[in-house]
Amino acid sequence: MLCHLTALAGFVGVPFGNVLGPLVCWLIKKDEYAFVDDQGKEALNFQITLTIALLLCIPLLFLFIGIPLALAVMVLGVVFSILGALKANEGVHYRYPFALRLIK
Repeated sequence: MLCHLTALAGFVGVPFGNVLGPLVCWLIKKDEYAFVDDQGKEALNFQITLTIALLLCIPLLFLFIGIPLALAVMVLGVVFSILGALKANEGVHYRYPFALRLIK
């Protein structure tokens, strides 16, 4: 659950905290628990996908569609991170929609 929730660190002013939070949690506990290994990779993959999407919104700022797209990406990031944390707390293997599976 903590792997999913630490992704919200990016909203409290930690640069790239949305990626660093799940990365640190995953690296610390991945060898001890298979469930943490699975969910940590899932949270990390989703946060990397969100970071890529936000970076792609930067050039779109000049076309005035970058701001609404960036806001949509951030809202989806918060909502899906909370859903992931709730499912992980229940012991369910949560899979994020639209996540690139970069770390396997």
